[in-house]
Amino acid sequence: MLGAAVSFLVLFWLITQILRQPFLPPTIRENAALFVEGAQVTLYLTLISGVIGLVLGVLLGLGKMANSPLLASSASLPGRLLRGAVALVCNFLIWIVRGTPLYVQLLFAYYALPEILPPYKALLTWADTLNLIPSIPVMSVFVAAIVALSMNVAAYNAEVIRGGIQGVPRGQGEAARSLGLSTFQAMSTVILPQALRLSLPALVNNIVALLKDSSLAAVIGVTELAKIADQVRSSTFQPIPALAVAACVYLALTTVLTLFTDQLEKRVKIASR
Repeated sequence: MLGAAVSFLVLFWLITQILRQPFLPPTIRENAALFVEGAQVTLYLTLISGVIGLVLGVLLGLGKMANSPLLASSASLPGRLLRGAVALVCNFLIWIVRGTPLYVQLLFAYYALPEILPPYKALLTWADTLNLIPSIPVMSVFVAAIVALSMNVAAYNAEVIRGGIQGVPRGQGEAARSLGLSTFQAMSTVILPQALRLSLPALVNNIVALLKDSSLAAVIGVTELAKIADQVRSSTFQPIPALAVAACVYLALTTVLTLFTDQLEKRVKIASR
């Protein structure tokens, strides 16, 4: 993680230096700092939503499989009813998120959800009192974007995790339980670690897609990279330089993120041998 943080710091420094070179158009040089701030916000959105989405994805994936023999630890009627209810709720959430556009989810998270959930509205109101990111004066839009992006990637991660769990040989869980491990212990110490290793390539793809999808957060006013590029375009009336810089910065971010995740995959493969 430290290596990734250093890599992105170096990348932001390089982007700043490159965008200030005298051979570039004034439109780019004069707005170099804005582009870097936008890239930082994009990275914040990706990393925070990615971590939350991974945790939620694991929970949703396990919840969707609540009726599976791998997780069915109780044969009593209340136990079966509870597992059925959990599976139903998780399936419903995944169905809703995967079946609707992220654009609509972002609008819903910022405009509609606060009217439905008063505690969530209070959270957004409290967030506006904070000044954690100088380039985002209204933190409520950032929090709403995190909520929408996290739920979106979690739904896709849930399907990936479920596939990974099903890819683990059934004998692994049976052997764990024959040794006296409970269902929870067998899942958390034997099955889930193997499932995460099997799921890693697909999870990485979801993170890279999340980085690019974060550009949609501009619709609710988050000043990420795409929003900055559009502001520069509208203020200078020069769309080509502004959008070209945004595209190049996105490409640089995805390249560094992909290189880091590739190294992570290699380490996981070596550790599993």
